[in-house]
Amino acid sequence: MEIRVKSVYIEVIKEDITKAKTDCIVNAANTSLLGGGGVDGAIHRAGGKEILIECMKIRDRQGGCPVGEAVITTAGKLDAKFVIHTVGPVWNNGKSNEEEKLKDCYMNTLDLANQYNIESIAFPNISTGIYKFPKKRAAEIAISSLREFIEGNNSSFKRIQFVCFDDENYQIYVKTIKGLV
Repeated sequence: MEIRVKSVYIEVIKEDITKAKTDCIVNAANTSLLGGGGVDGAIHRAGGKEILIECMKIRDRQGGCPVGEAVITTAGKLDAKFVIHTVGPVWNNGKSNEEEKLKDCYMNTLDLANQYNIESIAFPNISTGIYKFPKKRAAEIAISSLREFIEGNNSSFKRIQFVCFDDENYQIYVKTIKGLV
């Protein structure tokens, strides 16, 4: 499934994000930046120690990555050139500004990618796994954030992917993106 916003193609695919053929892969990281489970663990395993070494340098310099913020590293052994690590919010029934924090993840990631003239970027379904963010609402926030960024900024982007690991997220993203057409 693919749509176009301005000159940017936005597509939804079902795949392992570590196999994405983009300039940049987004990692749903934790605040320590030292790897973990889910997408974070998969990216660190596939990318190798180069990613971890750069994450450790960032952590030593600034103490990790706060929720909603983003940092960039090499992609190590991945096909991409970069990995942008962003920390999504843990769902607390909407009582802790989780929706705004999730939007910040997308906006800060897109802003950082744009600073590096990245033309193609692959996003996972941030916070919808172990952090338990409601999948439908997360998809709405992700897609509306992308649209807002693209429409409000001059950017280097040509292609943005939402890479869904499971059928449920894939169907939710396809349905949500069709609502924009």
